Amino acid sequence: MPEFTVQMTVRDYECDLQARVNNAVYQSYLEHARHLFLKTRGVDFPALTASGIHVMVIRAELDYRRSLSPGDTFVVHLHTERVSRLRMAFVQRIELVSGGELVLEARFVVAAVNGKGKPCYVPQLEVLLASR
Repeated sequence: MPEFTVQMTVRDYECDLQARVNNAVYQSYLEHARHLFLKTRGVDFPALTASGIHVMVIRAELDYRRSLSPGDTFVVHLHTERVSRLRMAFVQRIELVSGGELVLEARFVVAAVNGKGKPCYVPQLEVLLASR
Protein backbone atom coordinates (compact mmCIF):
# COMPACT_ATOMS: atom_id res chain seq x y z
CA MET A 1 0.00 0.00 0.00
CA PRO A 2 1.41 3.43 -0.88
CA GLU A 3 2.43 5.54 2.07
CA PHE A 4 1.69 8.86 0.36
CA THR A 5 -0.78 9.93 -2.34
CA VAL A 6 -1.52 13.26 -4.00
CA GLN A 7 -4.15 14.10 -6.62
CA MET A 8 -3.50 16.47 -9.54
CA THR A 9 -5.15 17.57 -12.78
CA VAL A 10 -3.47 18.05 -16.17
CA ARG A 11 -3.32 21.67 -17.27
CA ASP A 12 -3.60 22.59 -20.97
CA TYR A 13 -0.14 24.17 -21.18
CA GLU A 14 1.50 20.89 -20.07
CA CYS A 15 0.48 19.24 -23.33
CA ASP A 16 2.06 19.04 -26.76
CA LEU A 17 0.43 19.53 -30.17
CA GLN A 18 -1.10 16.05 -29.99
CA ALA A 19 -2.95 17.07 -26.77
CA ARG A 20 -0.83 14.70 -24.69
CA VAL A 21 1.27 15.53 -21.63
CA ASN A 22 4.88 16.04 -22.70
CA ASN A 23 7.13 13.29 -21.34
CA ALA A 24 9.26 15.73 -19.30
CA VAL A 25 6.20 17.07 -17.46
CA TYR A 26 5.69 13.71 -15.76
CA GLN A 27 8.97 14.25 -13.94
CA SER A 28 7.61 17.55 -12.61
CA TYR A 29 4.50 15.78 -11.31
CA LEU A 30 6.66 13.17 -9.60
CA GLU A 31 9.03 15.74 -8.11
CA HIS A 32 6.11 17.78 -6.78
CA ALA A 33 4.76 14.66 -5.06
CA ARG A 34 8.18 13.93 -3.53
CA HIS A 35 8.47 17.47 -2.17
CA LEU A 36 4.97 17.31 -0.67
CA PHE A 37 5.86 13.95 0.88
CA LEU A 38 9.00 15.44 2.47
CA LYS A 39 6.93 18.25 3.99
CA THR A 40 4.40 15.81 5.48
CA ARG A 41 7.27 13.90 7.12
CA GLY A 42 8.78 17.06 8.63
CA VAL A 43 11.86 17.07 6.41
CA ASP A 44 12.89 20.67 5.80
CA PHE A 45 14.51 20.40 2.36
CA PRO A 46 15.60 24.09 2.18
CA ALA A 47 17.13 23.85 5.69
CA LEU A 48 19.12 20.76 4.70
CA THR A 49 20.45 22.59 1.66
CA ALA A 50 21.28 25.69 3.72
CA SER A 51 23.26 23.47 6.10
CA GLY A 52 25.39 22.21 3.20
CA ILE A 53 23.62 18.88 2.67
CA HIS A 54 22.45 18.38 -0.91
CA VAL A 55 20.00 15.57 -1.62
CA MET A 56 20.00 14.75 -5.30
CA VAL A 57 18.57 12.28 -7.75
CA ILE A 58 21.32 9.96 -8.98
CA ARG A 59 19.15 7.57 -10.98
CA ALA A 60 15.73 7.95 -12.61
CA GLU A 61 13.75 5.12 -14.18
CA LEU A 62 10.41 5.90 -15.82
CA ASP A 63 8.15 3.43 -17.58
CA TYR A 64 5.36 5.15 -19.50
CA ARG A 65 2.20 3.03 -19.90
CA ARG A 66 -0.27 5.52 -21.40
CA SER A 67 -0.61 9.26 -21.98
CA LEU A 68 -2.45 11.86 -19.98
CA SER A 69 -4.56 14.51 -21.73
CA PRO A 70 -5.83 17.98 -20.75
CA GLY A 71 -8.25 17.83 -17.85
CA ASP A 72 -7.33 14.28 -16.77
CA THR A 73 -7.35 13.90 -13.01
CA PHE A 74 -4.70 11.55 -11.70
CA VAL A 75 -3.12 10.36 -8.49
CA VAL A 76 0.59 10.04 -7.73
CA HIS A 77 1.36 7.23 -5.28
CA LEU A 78 4.70 7.14 -3.50
CA HIS A 79 6.59 4.95 -1.06
CA THR A 80 10.25 4.76 -0.11
CA GLU A 81 12.80 1.98 -0.05
CA ARG A 82 16.26 1.77 1.44
CA VAL A 83 18.86 1.10 -1.24
CA SER A 84 21.93 1.30 1.01
CA ARG A 85 23.08 3.21 4.08
CA LEU A 86 23.67 6.26 1.87
CA ARG A 87 20.91 5.86 -0.72
CA MET A 88 17.15 5.59 -0.78
CA ALA A 89 14.57 5.25 -3.51
CA PHE A 90 11.25 6.92 -4.11
CA VAL A 91 9.02 4.40 -5.86
CA GLN A 92 6.14 6.15 -7.59
CA ARG A 93 3.27 5.46 -9.90
CA ILE A 94 0.66 7.62 -11.59
CA GLU A 95 -2.89 6.32 -12.06
CA LEU A 96 -6.01 7.89 -13.52
CA VAL A 97 -8.59 8.68 -10.86
CA SER A 98 -11.36 7.46 -13.16
CA GLY A 99 -10.88 3.71 -13.41
CA GLY A 100 -7.43 3.57 -11.80
CA GLU A 101 -5.62 2.87 -15.08
CA LEU A 102 -1.83 2.84 -14.74
CA VAL A 103 -0.15 5.77 -16.52
CA LEU A 104 3.45 5.56 -15.36
CA GLU A 105 5.76 3.70 -12.98
CA ALA A 106 8.96 5.33 -11.74
CA ARG A 107 11.84 4.81 -9.35
CA PHE A 108 14.17 7.62 -8.28
CA VAL A 109 17.31 6.79 -6.32
CA VAL A 110 18.63 9.68 -4.24
CA ALA A 111 21.79 10.28 -2.26
CA ALA A 112 23.08 13.12 -0.12
CA VAL A 113 26.41 14.87 -0.49
CA ASN A 114 28.08 17.35 1.81
CA GLY A 115 29.51 20.73 0.84
CA LYS A 116 32.65 19.04 -0.47
CA GLY A 117 30.63 16.78 -2.77
CA LYS A 118 31.28 13.66 -0.72
CA PRO A 119 28.45 11.17 -0.04
CA CYS A 120 27.13 11.48 3.49
CA TYR A 121 24.63 9.90 5.85
CA VAL A 122 21.70 12.15 6.75
CA PRO A 123 19.89 11.06 9.94
CA GLN A 124 16.96 13.41 9.13
CA LEU A 125 16.07 11.18 6.16
CA GLU A 126 15.55 8.11 8.37
CA VAL A 127 12.03 9.38 9.11
CA LEU A 128 11.24 8.78 5.45
CA LEU A 129 12.06 5.08 5.84
CA ALA A 130 10.86 4.50 9.40
CA SER A 131 7.17 4.36 8.55
CA ARG A 132 7.52 1.31 6.28
